[in-house]
Amino acid sequence: MATNAVDQAKDEAKAAAQQMADSASKLSAEAQRSFGEAAKRFEKVVTEGLEQIRAQSRTYADNAGEHIDDAQRYVVERVKERPLVATGAALGVGLLIGLLLASGRKN
Repeated sequence: MATNAVDQAKDEAKAAAQQMADSASKLSAEAQRSFGEAAKRFEKVVTEGLEQIRAQSRTYADNAGEHIDDAQRYVVERVKERPLVATGAALGVGLLIGLLLASGRKN
C-alpha cells in the first residue's frame, strides 16, 4: 500500500509538473505574440513619424529656397539701381569685418 501511495504521489507530481510546463509554454507563446504585435505597432508609428518629418522638411526647404530667391532678386535690383552705393556699403562692411578680425588677433 505504501508503494501504491508513493506511485500515486509520483504520478500526481508528474501531472502537476506537466501542467506547469504547459502553462509556462502557453504564457511564453502569448508573451512572444504580444511582443511581436508591440514591435509591429512601434515600427508603424516610427515609420509614420519619419514620413511626416520628411514631408515637413521638404516644405521648409521649399519655403526657404523661395525666400532666398526673393532676397537674391531684391539685392540684385538694388545693386543695379545704385551701384556706387552698393559698392560703398560692401567696402564699409568689409572694412568693419577686417578691423574686428584684426583687433581679435592682437589679444
